[in-house]
Amino acid sequence: MLLPHAVQWGRDAVFTVAMISGPILLVALAIGLTISILQAVTQVHEMTLVFVPKIVGVFVVLTVMSGWMLQRAVDFGRRCFESAAEVDR
Repeated sequence: MLLPHAVQWGRDAVFTVAMISGPILLVALAIGLTISILQAVTQVHEMTLVFVPKIVGVFVVLTVMSGWMLQRAVDFGRRCFESAAEVDR
């Protein structure tokens, strides 16, 4: 009886982590891919050129979406604590 609940909470945890980290990772991926293509086209292979735009992009995403991300994390934590009382003994 406890195993299905544990599996479900594991799925929910992975889904919550993916939802929270997804926008940040997608922006970093898109910026990195764009700059890599530009570097390949212009043959300018400066290693530090990728880092500043990625940092700025991640900062913008965190600034814009931090409320939504925090709400997702708080909702998951609240569900975890509420369901702890319902665990079969």
